[in-house]
Amino acid sequence: MFRAFLVSLLLAAPAWAAQGDAYTPSPHAIDIPKWFTESFLDLREDIRDAGRQGKRLLIYFGQDGCPYCKALMKTSFSQADIVDTTRKNFTPIALNLWGDREVTWIDGRKTTEKELARTLKVQFTPTLLFFDEKGRVILRLNGYPPPEKLRVALDYASARMEERQSFTDYLAGLPPEMGDASLVAEPFFERGALNLPRILKSARKPVIVVFERKSCRDCAELHREGFARPDVKRLIGRFSVLQLDLLGERKVVTQGGRAMSERDWARALQVLNTPSFVFFDVAGNEV
Repeated sequence: MFRAFLVSLLLAAPAWAAQGDAYTPSPHAIDIPKWFTESFLDLREDIRDAGRQGKRLLIYFGQDGCPYCKALMKTSFSQADIVDTTRKNFTPIALNLWGDREVTWIDGRKTTEKELARTLKVQFTPTLLFFDEKGRVILRLNGYPPPEKLRVALDYASARMEERQSFTDYLAGLPPEMGDASLVAEPFFERGALNLPRILKSARKPVIVVFERKSCRDCAELHREGFARPDVKRLIGRFSVLQLDLLGERKVVTQGGRAMSERDWARALQVLNTPSFVFFDVAGNEV
């Protein structure tokens, strides 16, 4: 999983071939469902048109050679109930992480797909961005969401739940995915106080903060398959690794020396999915 994530992040071939003001997939692009919207990429108009239909804008960023983009389209977006929910409540538009098509942003500024991705801090694919009626991103899904996770996100965004509670709090109120209600420990996880500046100073190595949740199927898979790989174990030895609970209340001292709960730091870092990796260099900068 870890290695595949890095490979999918680094592959960077053009994903779309332009045709007029709309698009068609290039020969090697991940197939986009026919029910996705062929937009002229004026996002102001897309948001207004979606609002008039009682819908919201949903933007998907993908790229060629991305195995998780393929999984998103072939697995998650092939489920009949997910297709029905998405078509009923959203206007889905596909963008290429490295694309050069012209996009008009909500402030009227003209940019390109890849420049917009940088502006929105899209760092890997797939990424799904849900917008409200004012053009604000109200939910971001980084990485591949399996069907059960995508259903939760679609329900949250379509019900306008962001007006009542954060997505993290919404997740906390859902039934557990598995019966085992504990985080899985690894021998390379840091022990003791959750103090990032102290760990950086003592180890003098970059840090990976791994956010997980109790009773999380994908977290269990990460430990069972990802962390068990010999090549991953060799790579992970170059880092100090700190495991945190996305919904936890333990106190953490962050890179700026501020103390807050695990849950609040996850929210500040805009971490919503589990498992999620946040990388810090030896100076404490998020990279």
